[in-house]
Amino acid sequence: MAGGKPDKAAKQEAKRARRAASRARYKQIWQAFQMQRREDKALLPLMIGALVVSVAVVFAIGLIFDLQWILLPLGIAVGLLAAVSIFGRRVQRNVYSKAEGQPGAAGWALDNLRGQWRVTPGVAGTTHLDAVHRVIGRPGIVLVAEGAPHRVKSLLAQEKKRTARVAGTMPIYDIIVGNDEGQVPLSKLQRHLTKLPRNIDKQQMESMEARLAALGSRAAAMPKGPMPAGAKMRSVQRTVRRR
Repeated sequence: MAGGKPDKAAKQEAKRARRAASRARYKQIWQAFQMQRREDKALLPLMIGALVVSVAVVFAIGLIFDLQWILLPLGIAVGLLAAVSIFGRRVQRNVYSKAEGQPGAAGWALDNLRGQWRVTPGVAGTTHLDAVHRVIGRPGIVLVAEGAPHRVKSLLAQEKKRTARVAGTMPIYDIIVGNDEGQVPLSKLQRHLTKLPRNIDKQQMESMEARLAALGSRAAAMPKGPMPAGAKMRSVQRTVRRR
């Protein structure tokens, strides 16, 4: 019995922690919704419209088979799912539109990659906050560059050459984030990576990550995430040079 009391207390504490985490998560979602609603006047009409249309369609199908009241909860569930999906997509689009063009935005997007990706931010860079980030995944090695095109192209080429000495025959892809021809927009970066062909397995990924770690970094310290609009570039550059 004595041994059971600590176990019971630990379970209760874990339960309280889960409840607190759940409340914090719902609070964050609600805050995100309120912020998006203020900036996006079409959000509520679209969400309500998706709910109403979904319910109406499912209810109409139910009428055909005389099951409208049985299928009504299903219509509500489908409508809520559609409304939440619209909310998520519009929030994501808003976040990316604000981050686009800001130094550090590509590194931030890569840090939020889902799946088996090994991201090393800022393996090469300049004091102007141009940067090349290295990603290792099932496609192989992906070098992602962000910054002024006239500077970042040569920076990317140098890093690709340096990486190739270690990578051997492993595929190396290079990407420049931007909206010009031949570049990948920030909002489509994650999707672009997931569409690359799978060329290596997990074991090869781990082996290559260890080998590339020996290369180190040739970059100055980069901001952790997109720089806020209005941030003073000169003061940031001075900080980078000191580091």
